[in-house]
Amino acid sequence: MKNTDPKHKHTYDAQGKMTCCSQEEKINKIADKQVKKKTKKESCCSNEHDDTKAKKVVKDQHNHDEHSDDDGHDHSGGNQTTFQMFLPAVISFVLLLIAIGFDNYFPQTWFTGWVRISWYVVAYAPVGFPVIKEAFESIRKGEIFSEFLLMSIATIGAFAIGEYPEGVAVMLFYAVGEVFQTLAVQRAKNNIKLLLDQRPDTATVIKEGNTIDKKAAEIVIGEIIQLRPGEKLALDGKLLSDNASLNTAALTGESKPDTKQKGETVLAGMINLNTVVQVEVTTAYTDSKLSKILEMVQDATAKKAPTELFIRKFAKIYTPIVVFLAICICLVPMIFIENYIFNDWLYRALVFLVISCPCALVISIPLGYFGGIGAASKNGILVKGSNFLDIMASIQTVVMDKTGTLTKGVFKVQKVVAVDIPEADLIKFTAALETKSTHPVGTAIIEYAKGSEKEVTVTDVEEIAGHGLKGNVEGKEILAGNVKLMKKFNITYDAEIDNTPFTIIVIAINQKYAGYFLIADEIKEDAKTAIESLHKINIKTVMLSGDKQAVVDAVAKELNIDQAYGDLLPENKVEKVEELKSQNLKIAFVGDGVNDAPVVALADAGIAMGGLGSDATIETADIVIQNDQPTKIFTAINIGKKTKQIVYQNIGLAFAVKAVVLVLGAGGLATMWEAVFADVGVAMLAILNAIRIQRMKF
Repeated sequence: MKNTDPKHKHTYDAQGKMTCCSQEEKINKIADKQVKKKTKKESCCSNEHDDTKAKKVVKDQHNHDEHSDDDGHDHSGGNQTTFQMFLPAVISFVLLLIAIGFDNYFPQTWFTGWVRISWYVVAYAPVGFPVIKEAFESIRKGEIFSEFLLMSIATIGAFAIGEYPEGVAVMLFYAVGEVFQTLAVQRAKNNIKLLLDQRPDTATVIKEGNTIDKKAAEIVIGEIIQLRPGEKLALDGKLLSDNASLNTAALTGESKPDTKQKGETVLAGMINLNTVVQVEVTTAYTDSKLSKILEMVQDATAKKAPTELFIRKFAKIYTPIVVFLAICICLVPMIFIENYIFNDWLYRALVFLVISCPCALVISIPLGYFGGIGAASKNGILVKGSNFLDIMASIQTVVMDKTGTLTKGVFKVQKVVAVDIPEADLIKFTAALETKSTHPVGTAIIEYAKGSEKEVTVTDVEEIAGHGLKGNVEGKEILAGNVKLMKKFNITYDAEIDNTPFTIIVIAINQKYAGYFLIADEIKEDAKTAIESLHKINIKTVMLSGDKQAVVDAVAKELNIDQAYGDLLPENKVEKVEELKSQNLKIAFVGDGVNDAPVVALADAGIAMGGLGSDATIETADIVIQNDQPTKIFTAINIGKKTKQIVYQNIGLAFAVKAVVLVLGAGGLATMWEAVFADVGVAMLAILNAIRIQRMKF
């Protein structure tokens, strides 16, 4: 589109579609300004921390739905209070009511002629002139057929044929509807900020033995922060205290406290629940994980769903057609009707224009997706665009990695069998021997022993490569390793061990079989519930893993997964997903987002588990589940389905009501009042329906 205003900069979304010069752009811009104003006020005008409020956003991201700050096209409404936004409509409404009273209920001899016309013009001015101005601005920038033009033609036309009350009423209700639309979008965007931008502005820094309050943005890497009970961490860091119990709800949506040990990473937004702890800052304020998450969700609004893109294209084509049809309704009957009255047919054409305004569609549909993104964020699920909500709504198969997705990715002792020796002694002796090894399996046994191994003495330890360990513990010769170690020393063991798919550490004491430890990657607590939930909505589940097939089969059997494939290299996983895609299935792949990057890219929706643990995960995945819970896969799909359902309800409502009233209007059976309902009334109903998703529990 040709841009005739050198000061104006057209803006485009990720798909290259223009987003400026429309009612949607105007409402988004005002809403964004209101949100920024609110967050600045809350962060600057308080003398103490208030964890229930959103704080100042450090880095304002470019919004594809708004002009640049210097575009010469500023709407003053962006810095107004809610009362100020409604004030023009209130003034117009009061003047309109007085005028209608003088016309119908309290006739005044002086209320005629130019006095009456002037009164209605004054009533029209507060709500009508801004819209007429927007229409001229749009035309000047090359966008001729806009919502503003439709409403301007309709209301000015009403004045031209003497229908002053209706002309004012139409513009009044349009203006009120626009304010409500702005407030609804503002609320949706503000909810996302409230959910994610949870950092306090200041932190307590320990310097030379003293504590000082310092602006979080000025704290540098390496400084030590003191975090008191009930306080929220301002920056990412490393825990220096022995342990800390933290509320991570702001990041993960999970209310269950998370206990961190010394040396572990703690993140901005976490709330300390018990004793005073110290944290060494490892990341700058603007580079914290929470900052990246906030930026990602803010940018998500630029990635439009196909439904949004369709409505935009539709509105661009639809509006000129409507203007052409209105002209036809007014003029064509002149040829066929003998008693043609221009004012009657012009009135019908104006009604037609008001009814056909696409406000309900161009605002309520993006608002529905805002709500979906906000609902997902509230549940610890970060969606990178409304297009991925649509994709999740149509997913037919969920393909999952095993380690770190359905299992915890940590070796744990699952079972201990002791033969002719007390179990406690077997654990103690084996753990003592394993202290001389760095193998992850040995670490699992030491953790299971809970310190009892410290009571015994270990000498003459020998590591037998590929087999295990040999050593003396309390004067006893201990062998600990795999079955090959037992065979090497000709020790007879339980034959059932050979049929176990999981890792087995077999123990012999003084050349005699003494039992074994079964060690496996622990299945997540909610993994089975997640699979059951997916099956209930007829979604097929597939598990891919690099582990041996026997282990994969055992996990799949326990969780009731439909198909499971083991012994896979990364390229084999890609082949399996390509095979599924060849069946025309919509596929979501759930993994760590880093090691499985090729598969994530191939799937229709790439879902990353544990986004808080990896920066690369946030970069590569389409959707990030922050708390590692597999049940969130079902939640993401459910949110996608509900969002799409609400969007389609709004489309159906808008088209159905408008179609009926359009026919009635063209036939002279509908007045401007019915037209107002078909436009503003339907828009309000659609908006109320769209914001429902923000209140739903998933």
